Amino acid sequence: MALNSAGDTPLLLGAAEVPPVREENPAGQSPFLLTCDHYGRLIPPALGDLGVSASDLQRHIAWDIGIAGVAERLSHHLGAHLIAQRYSRLVIDCNRPPGVASSIPILSEATAVPGNEDLTHAAAEARRGAIFEPYHRRIAEVIDRRRRDGLPTVLVALHSFTPVYAGVARPWHIGTLYHRDTSLPPLLLQLLRGEGDLVVGDNEPYAVNDETDYTIPVHGEARGLMNSGIEIRQDLIADQNGQRQWADRLARIFREVEATLITPRASHL
Repeated sequence: MALNSAGDTPLLLGAAEVPPVREENPAGQSPFLLTCDHYGRLIPPALGDLGVSASDLQRHIAWDIGIAGVAERLSHHLGAHLIAQRYSRLVIDCNRPPGVASSIPILSEATAVPGNEDLTHAAAEARRGAIFEPYHRRIAEVIDRRRRDGLPTVLVALHSFTPVYAGVARPWHIGTLYHRDTSLPPLLLQLLRGEGDLVVGDNEPYAVNDETDYTIPVHGEARGLMNSGIEIRQDLIADQNGQRQWADRLARIFREVEATLITPRASHL
C-alpha cells in the first residue's frame, strides 16, 4: 500500500486528473435536482492509496456502493440534473462539514486510514479546495441559475447504506432522511410505504442534522428548498439489474410527488 507525501502539497489535482464533479442532464427541466456526494471512489494519484488495501477501497468506507448506477438512470428517467462527486469519501467526505473528525477520517468503520493521519492544515485545505469546494460550488451555482430561470427546485440527495452495521442487520430497504422540511418527506414516506413490499425507514438508518451532514442543511434547508435524502440498502443495488429496478421505481414515485406536491404549487406562481 503506497503513501505519498505529495498529498501535503497545495496542488492535489493536476490538469490531467479526473475532475471532481460529474453531471448528467445539465439542461434538465425537471424540478428535481439530484446530488450524489459519494458517487465515486477515486483517490488523487498524489495521495497513493491512503494506506488502505484494495479490498477495503471497494467497501462502503470508500463510497456508496450501487448508488451511481441508480442516480444516472433516475436522472435520465426524470430528465433531472444530477451533480455527482467522483472522489472517495476517504479523501474528503463531501457530506460532512469541513473540520469535523469525519470530514477526513483517520478511522472509518474500524478501518485505519494511515494517509489521513497527522495531516497539516495545508494538506487538509488542499483536499477541500480541490474536491469539496468545486462540488458544492457547482450545486450552489445550479440552484442560483434555476432560481433566475424561474424553475422550481427540489433537492434530492442520493445515498446507499450497508445491510449490516456493527454486526446488526438493517431491515430497511430504503429510508428517507430529513430534518426541517415538512413537505416532501411525509409524502415520500407515504408513497414508498404504499408500494406494499418495502420496509421503509423514517429517518433510518440515518437522520439529517447540521453536525453530521452538509448537502441538505446547506443547499436545501438554508435556501428554503423542499428536500430529502434517500438511502437504499446496498445489497439491493449491487448489480445493474437492481440499480435499474430501483431507478424505475423511484422515477415512478417522484413523478407522483411532482404531480401531487410541485405542479399545483407551480400553477399558483
